[in-house]
Amino acid sequence: METPAKKRDVLLIGGGHNGLVCAAYLARAGLQVTVLERRGVVGGAAVTEEFHPGFRNSVASYTVSLLQPRVIDDLGLHGHGLRIVQRRRNNFLPLPDGSYLLTGAGRTAEEVAKFSRRDAGALPAYEARLDAIADVLRALALQPPPNVTDGGWWKALPELLRGAKLGRRLHALDETLRQGTAGPVLHFRGRVPGPLVRERSDQGAVRLRRHRRQLRQPPYAPGSAYVLLHHVFGEVNGVKGAWGHAIGGMGAITQAMARAAVAAGVEIRTDAGVREVLVEHGRAVGVVTAAGETLRARAVVANVNPKLLYQQLLPATAVPAATAERMRNWRCGSGTFRMNVALSRLPDFSALPGEGDHLTAGIILAPSLDYMDRAWRDAREHGWSREPIVEMLIPSTLDDSLAPPGMHVASLFCQHVAPELPWWPQLGRPPRGSRRPDGRHGGSLCAGFRRFGTGPAGAQPAGPGARVRPWSAATSSTAR
Repeated sequence: METPAKKRDVLLIGGGHNGLVCAAYLARAGLQVTVLERRGVVGGAAVTEEFHPGFRNSVASYTVSLLQPRVIDDLGLHGHGLRIVQRRRNNFLPLPDGSYLLTGAGRTAEEVAKFSRRDAGALPAYEARLDAIADVLRALALQPPPNVTDGGWWKALPELLRGAKLGRRLHALDETLRQGTAGPVLHFRGRVPGPLVRERSDQGAVRLRRHRRQLRQPPYAPGSAYVLLHHVFGEVNGVKGAWGHAIGGMGAITQAMARAAVAAGVEIRTDAGVREVLVEHGRAVGVVTAAGETLRARAVVANVNPKLLYQQLLPATAVPAATAERMRNWRCGSGTFRMNVALSRLPDFSALPGEGDHLTAGIILAPSLDYMDRAWRDAREHGWSREPIVEMLIPSTLDDSLAPPGMHVASLFCQHVAPELPWWPQLGRPPRGSRRPDGRHGGSLCAGFRRFGTGPAGAQPAGPGARVRPWSAATSSTAR
């Protein structure tokens, strides 16, 4: 069924945050744009949902820092209801021996000095180095990267000039910051976090604070130090390197984006999945929806996983052989596991008992680099970590709209879990010795919390409808 002709410049597949931003900018440039979203709500990974009666939280993404300030300003997101608040503390790292590291609020050096006065003295120079490199990355994030082209030197020339501009920007850093493989960014990109941080730190807790994020790989894997930079070039409300919370959850961001897009003239259709991209004479000219409706436009933009686009939506004859081969071999799974938990009260850490600003921070449960390395190796062998790395946020300490009065919600970001276990889904049960991420995985999480003195001794994850108690009613989880 082909819909009667309508002047439409762009059909945009997928209403995630990138798609909504793209649609808004195109509409502001005067184009007629229609967004087609398969689900009943836009937002993609940035959606807030009720996961237990009375308890709401972000479903996948769970904290704010890398949302471009220019996008916020250009789309007027604050005027469309977006409000972001900064955490009162950056990170809280409790340790099993009763000590802890609590960073942020101008007290990071003081906290580091509890473990090493030498490291505390070196901290300003270390952070200045990161800040200088992060400033370059912030500028580059708004520039298109140089593109590999064919068709002769005259087509490649603009890309060579763009690459030269990039080189000049990196060369603007002083000589110390330019030392390394081929400049600071490549220096960090090729480094191993453990040795990199050990160059400037002599205490384990400080090393944990400095590269707690490099854990999609083991902490000693080459290249994983880049993630450290990735997590310092964001900002919140003008504060560089800060992390924050969107009031109402991450879905508040995409709802503000949707309102900005509609105000610019974008048409947004939900429950409108796409079955096929139409290609004529080598150009995308429209789509066929899951309901069988044919829509046409001058251009089609895809805000979906590339494997979905090239392997399912586009005709096989329209995909170059090299691209098809790359998609067949491209791995895009994640080793992380997200869980939302309903709490009847706040957790109580033996290292720092009671309520306080430390509960507004990112709470890192991973006491050593060796612990982190074991978690990754354990997942490689068994499919998941028996002692996982957990980053916990309790957004309801900053946003009382997410839980009933006096109660709270927690986001658990857990590592590592294999995207696909060897026996799943072909076999109905795991082979002897294998582990499956079900309630038993939640049990290992609770055991980890008890190690740090949180939650009652007998707490276990419960399914939907369970009585709400500390560390229970974990009714929403996502393997990513």
